[in-house]
Formats: sequence, structure tokens, C-alpha cells
Amino acid sequence: MQTSSDKPFLIVETGQPVPSMRRHGGFPHWIRSAAGLARGKVDAVDVEAGETLPPHEGLAGVIVTGSGAMVTERRDWSEASAAWLRDAAHAGVPVFGICYGHQLLAHALGGEVGDNPKGRKMGTVAVDLLPAAADDPLFAGLPDRFLAQATHQQSVLRAPDGATVLARSDHDDCHAFRWGEAAWGVQFHPEFGTVHMRGYVHARAEALARDGFDPKRIAAEVAAAPHARNVLRRFVRHARRRQAL
Repeated sequence: MQTSSDKPFLIVETGQPVPSMRRHGGFPHWIRSAAGLARGKVDAVDVEAGETLPPHEGLAGVIVTGSGAMVTERRDWSEASAAWLRDAAHAGVPVFGICYGHQLLAHALGGEVGDNPKGRKMGTVAVDLLPAAADDPLFAGLPDRFLAQATHQQSVLRAPDGATVLARSDHDDCHAFRWGEAAWGVQFHPEFGTVHMRGYVHARAEALARDGFDPKRIAAEVAAAPHARNVLRRFVRHARRRQAL
């Protein structure tokens, strides 16, 4: 008989890191390491490459990665993944979407995703918790403002109906949300350490300069974000507890 601790987490791989950072592995490795998950407790499905998602029954939880793609492109693999996530969330499977995964989950549940009217955002950002976060399983007890790593051009412009917006930033009114009791989306990257974030800034230096930013200054201002990483680890613990019920 399969116990809750035997059930694997599934990482839905929606993209690859920028080429210069792939020597550090792919997103599933970064997420598994940041989440504190043992290698044998995680499966990964590369939906961008056409791999098929398994039945969501029997999963401890689902984590959806970031991507260089845009949700508004409505790629076939992305739309199919959104439908799968919608079914999983409605079935009560714990889901945690990161960046593109955050946006894809919002889209799947009826929210609105699009280009952020403020443009590109990259670097270490300040995330401000909203009052609803005070009793949220992942955010309760965290500082009202904490640092996180971010890199995106699109955002959740409108959270899904029935969702609770948990955090905002100067760039994003919906930087984190919860839908139901077990589905979360966060715009920030809890799996990014300072090396990952600086690597992304260096990789996107030309694009940042074209948009009027100073990539050297952004890289210099990158700082550790332990509270953001803790949110991911709390998700893993919360999912395990739910499966044990």
C-alpha cells in the first residue's frame, strides 16, 4: 500500500534556463534542491518538449516551473498543461506555480495574464504581504516585506475568481495568490539563489540596457532571499500533511 511519504512530487517543466546557466542543471534540479526534496521523491515531465503529464492521482503535489515562453502565446503544450492543472486543482491536488507556472495556473483557473504595463522586471525585489497572508499556510509568520528573485515580462493582471491575493510588489499587484485550499502561484523564483539571479541578469544584459535599465547595478543589488525559498519548502511540508490526512 502506497503511503503519503511514498507519493512523488511532480515537477512540470515548462522551459529551460538561459543557456549560460544550464551548466548548473535544469529547473527541476534547482527546484528539487531548493525544496529539500530527495532525488527519488521527484518526477519531472518536460511538457515543452512534448512529454505527457501523468494522472494526477497518486501525486503528493505538483510544482510548475518558469519558462521563456509566454502564456499569451497559447502554445499547444501550454494549453494542454493548463487544462491538466485546472483538473488537478479542482481535485484538491497541492499545486505550486512559479513565475510562468504562477501565470499558467491563474490562466487555467480563469484569471487574466498579459504583458505587464510597467514592462520587464528583473533582479531582487521586495514582496509585500497582504492581510490575507497572515493565516495562509505558506506565508503566515513571514516578515510583512521580504526579498525575492524575479525575472518576467508578463504578469497575472487579474487573479482567478475566488482566489485570495496574498502578496504584491511595486511591479505586480498579484505577486502571489492562493486558490482553494491547496493551489498557489508566486511570481518570484524561490529556487533562485544569488548565483542564479546574477546569471540571469548577465544573460539579459543587452535586453535590460535596451529597456533603459543598468544591468551592472541590478546585478550588484542582488541579495539573498531566504524567506522566498522558505515558501517553497513550506509548500512541500503542507502537501505532505494533506496527503497524510
